[in-house]
Amino acid sequence: MRAAITGWGSALPERVLTNHELEELVDTNDAWIIERTGIRERRIATGDETTASLGIAAGAEAIKHAGLTPDEIDLLVVATTTPEQPMPHTGAFIADGLGLRCGSFDLGASCSGYTYAFVTAAALLTAGPLRNVLVIGSDTLSRFVDPTDRGTCIIFGDGAAATVLSAGDDDGPGLVAWDFGCDGSATAMLGIPAGGSRLPSSIETITAGEHFVKMQGQEVFRRAVRAVVDSGMLTLGRAGVASSDVDWFVPHQANVRIIDAAGQRLGIPRERTIVNIERLGNTSAASIPLALVEAADDGRFADGDLILLCGFGAGMAWASALVRWGRS
Repeated sequence: MRAAITGWGSALPERVLTNHELEELVDTNDAWIIERTGIRERRIATGDETTASLGIAAGAEAIKHAGLTPDEIDLLVVATTTPEQPMPHTGAFIADGLGLRCGSFDLGASCSGYTYAFVTAAALLTAGPLRNVLVIGSDTLSRFVDPTDRGTCIIFGDGAAATVLSAGDDDGPGLVAWDFGCDGSATAMLGIPAGGSRLPSSIETITAGEHFVKMQGQEVFRRAVRAVVDSGMLTLGRAGVASSDVDWFVPHQANVRIIDAAGQRLGIPRERTIVNIERLGNTSAASIPLALVEAADDGRFADGDLILLCGFGAGMAWASALVRWGRS
C-alpha cells in the first residue's frame, strides 16, 4: 500500500513585510538581502493569526480539495517549531477548529518537520486501519525573531500548508523512498535556547534575549548543502532511480544559494526546482508544503512525476522523501 497526496491547501498571513521596510528597522538594504538570501518579502502573522489559525485554514482547504469531510480524516499530524502553547499540543487546537474527532499529534523537527510528518503519516497509513491522514506544516517564527538582529529578522516568514494522504495501491502514486538523519552535535548552531526544561523562562532569560532564534549562518549553510545532497542521493539510491529521473525538486526554502548549490550537486537544474523563497522567506515546517501546494495549484505537476522533497534545519535534522505524484 502507498500513501498518495489526494488534497492540498495553504494559508498565508495578510501582512507583507518587504526588504525596503526592513531597511528602516535594521542596518541592511534590499540589494544585500537579495544577494545573501534571495528573499524580497515575507508574510508576517499579526493580530489573531497564529500557528493554529493558519493550520486550520490550510487544513480546511486541503480536506475540501480532497473531496472529503472532516469526519473522514482518521489522523492529524502537525509539523511545527512554534506551537500554539507549550501544552496541549497544537494539533488539539487545529483539530477543534476543523471539527475533527480523530487522533492527533505534533511533530517537531524544525524545518525538516513536514517531510518527517509526511513519511510518518505514510507509514501509519500502510500499517492500517487508517484511510486518510491530514498532514500540516505551520509556523509563525516571526514571533520568535529578534527584530533588531539583521541575521535572522530578514529570513523568517509565517505560513501554513496542508496535504491529505490517502491509502492507495502499492504500485500507484505516493511515497516511494525516504531518508532521515540528525547530527545532534550541531544543536548550538540554530535554535531558541530558553523556554524549555533545559533553560526555563525567567527574568534573566527574557532580558538576555534567550527566547529569540539564534543562528550561526555560515556553518548552517555549509552543513545544510551537504545534508541535502547526501540525504537526497540516499533516497534516490533506495528508490533505484537517478537524479535525471527526478521531475521536480522541492527543497526547504531557507536560502536561494543553498537551493542552487544543492541542486547543482544533485544534478537537478533550476528549471526543475520549485522556488518561492523570494516572496515567502523561510517558513520553517511550512516551507516545503507551501512550495508543493503552489506548484500543484499552477499545474506544474503531472501524474506519474517523481518529486524529491528535501528538508533540513535545527538539530541539525534532515529528511528526504521521493514521491510519485497522482491521486490514488
